[in-house]
Amino acid sequence: MLDPNIETTQTQSIGRTFWRYTLPAIAAMLVNGLYQIVDGIFIGHYIGFEGLAAINMAWPVIYFMVGFGIMVGMGSGSLLSIQRGKGDTRAAPTILTSSLMLMLGLAAISTTVLYFFSTVFLEAQGGADNTLVMAQDYIGVFTWGAPITVIASAIPLLIRNDESPNIATGLMVLGAVINIALDYLLIGVFNFGLLGASIATISAQAVVCILGLIYFCSHVSSINWSAKFSWFNGAFAQQIVLLGSSSLFMYLYTSFVFALHNRLFTEYGTPLTVGAFAIVGYLMVLYYLIAEGIAEGMQPPVSYYYGAEQHENINKMLKLSVKVTLIAGASWVLLLNLLPETMVGLFNNDDPLLIATAVEGIKMHLFAMPLDGFIALSSIYFMATNQGVKALVIACGNMLIQLPFLMILPKFLGVNGVWMAMPLSNIALCLIVVPMVWLDIKTRAKKANQAKAEQAKSEQTKSEQTKSNKDELNQAAVAL
Repeated sequence: MLDPNIETTQTQSIGRTFWRYTLPAIAAMLVNGLYQIVDGIFIGHYIGFEGLAAINMAWPVIYFMVGFGIMVGMGSGSLLSIQRGKGDTRAAPTILTSSLMLMLGLAAISTTVLYFFSTVFLEAQGGADNTLVMAQDYIGVFTWGAPITVIASAIPLLIRNDESPNIATGLMVLGAVINIALDYLLIGVFNFGLLGASIATISAQAVVCILGLIYFCSHVSSINWSAKFSWFNGAFAQQIVLLGSSSLFMYLYTSFVFALHNRLFTEYGTPLTVGAFAIVGYLMVLYYLIAEGIAEGMQPPVSYYYGAEQHENINKMLKLSVKVTLIAGASWVLLLNLLPETMVGLFNNDDPLLIATAVEGIKMHLFAMPLDGFIALSSIYFMATNQGVKALVIACGNMLIQLPFLMILPKFLGVNGVWMAMPLSNIALCLIVVPMVWLDIKTRAKKANQAKAEQAKSEQTKSEQTKSNKDELNQAAVAL
């Protein structure tokens, strides 16, 4: 049986289908991003630039755990949609079991890595003194809560691909509300600092995990996991990792690049510069969450169209997604440049030097931000159409191209070179990604035209056969 939610798109416009899937995905990403952003708001106001610098050094260390969850969630979600597009729903329980086992294994790896190497990673970014201590407090909770973070990152994606985007969004909203309430209580009232922020986040994620697993064991889920439980399947696990690996590399890329920025800002600037970079990063993340929501909302219909070989619909969905992503990015860049002090004031409004540094960072670091959204969209598009290698090339290229800019520009431009490295590298990467996407569009257009020609030829043959049969009947009637 085909996915009824996507199957109806055959009688709907692409635009309506796009927004039906994308709006819940954008809302889900924004709500999920609130975990990180709300932590930044409370820390910026209650602790100041040292706290912002500490959490900005902590997140690259733990971000790979979120990447593990997103990899499994996106990979298994794509696989579920592709199988449904082919008319196969029997594999769903096995895919779900395999994804959960993968997440538990990856969580165990995460705990081991953080326990032995988290301090080394922090010191490599320039962490020292009070900043180092606060970052260690934050990471310590995530070290033992790794299974919660990995599963909480994947569960909403799996629920969305199980024909329940609104439930996925509602679950994430609940988690965000719990996180905000606990942040205020633990940071604002009890003054637990970054330790309180991490406890708040893990607690909220735990609620998401528990309710998500209950959903899959209930009759609300089309999979109804408890009634159709199946064991781990190595072949499915391999496909999940391949399809989702580009998402993991995007998170590893983000983690590595943020860590390298922290190191360079410490080397060419001061801890205050790192704090300003944290604020600019939060403002960038707000757009990136929207762009990723657009990409993730596009993924289920595109994967279905791919399984059903509806190449024309794939192209229409991709073009609309690119258009919305670029318009959203350009609008956000314009707003940030028109009201920079107001936007920075969300995170700190009592440190003039911090505010001034962050405003300058916005101008130098975010001018090519829409291209970052396009790059992320392209990677997920290739993943959704079962082109995992191309998606991986984009994700790896994003990291490899940016490194020379980060290594060379600061030597000539100082701290300004650190700010400008990412936007310039995104421009360079788009010189590769744009032709890749354009060639794929042209190839699918050719396939769509061939399919139309074959269908027209088949209909003509049927028409001629029908006419021939009628002529034979008429001749037989005359003979009688």
